[in-house]
Amino acid sequence: MIHAFLPPRAVVREVGLRDGLQSIARVLSTERKREWIRDAHAAGQREIEVGSFVPAHLLPQLADTAELLAYAKTLPGLFASVLVPNLKGAERAIAGEADLMIVPLSASHAHSLANLRKTPDEVVAEVGRIRAARDAAGSKTLIDGGVGTAFGCTLQGRVEPDEVLRLMQALLDAGADRVSLADTVGYADPAMVRSLFERALRIAGDRLWCGHFHDTRGMGLANAYAALEVGITRFDACLAGIGGCPHAPGASGNVDTEDLLFMLQSMGVATGVDLPRLLDLRRRVAGWLEGETLQGTVWRAGFPKTFAAAEEVAA
Repeated sequence: MIHAFLPPRAVVREVGLRDGLQSIARVLSTERKREWIRDAHAAGQREIEVGSFVPAHLLPQLADTAELLAYAKTLPGLFASVLVPNLKGAERAIAGEADLMIVPLSASHAHSLANLRKTPDEVVAEVGRIRAARDAAGSKTLIDGGVGTAFGCTLQGRVEPDEVLRLMQALLDAGADRVSLADTVGYADPAMVRSLFERALRIAGDRLWCGHFHDTRGMGLANAYAALEVGITRFDACLAGIGGCPHAPGASGNVDTEDLLFMLQSMGVATGVDLPRLLDLRRRVAGWLEGETLQGTVWRAGFPKTFAAAEEVAA
């Protein structure tokens, strides 16, 4: 039975194929990635970030993003997103008819320069150019301005909430259709999440798209729960908790997809995902990534006898 203060439904967007695999030196074959997308879709996941349009020499792990996007577009009801760091990447996303392109912006000036070689306000200007190109092309691809390091940064330390919100508003003013907040390096706690998301919702309303949390210090699920309580109903997560950030040494990765889905379903929040079926996919992905550090607890401990594990898969 759902708790009165929680939303009836939530979406978990799988980002392991991008945020997860880019942090692992091993390059999965395109066929394995297609299998991952196909079986995640078959288990009921309807939003998947399939890759990123970045130069192949920088991230060979993601060099087949165009092929994966084309494949994802053949699956009924699948909302396929890609990350784009600049206008050139956005043009590829538009050409591939991605449903959503995420433009990452770091609220930490130090992290922004290290990661994107641009200041945050230069990224805002790039979003304006991307919006103009999208509109000129007559494209329906949505633009999501993803504000990273929203709760702090390993390079800069404190990131002021007022600066996060200023940049979020600037992204909307520049033409972003959606905005999201990310704890890129795992600095957040539930009180910080509640405070910032409450303020962000007052500014962006239903254009506040997603919460993206990392489990660097074991706070990932608690932070997702805090965001859920204030009305956020979409979360990024990685199968087996893979991923991380190159500027967050010791990071354990993103919030684990299976554990987040278990928490939501256990509380009566519908997700449309058949969790046992997804755990079967996790087992196969673990085999493909043998030797890599994987996270998660539900796959080890199993389901409690009180848990109704399988939901009706989305049509």
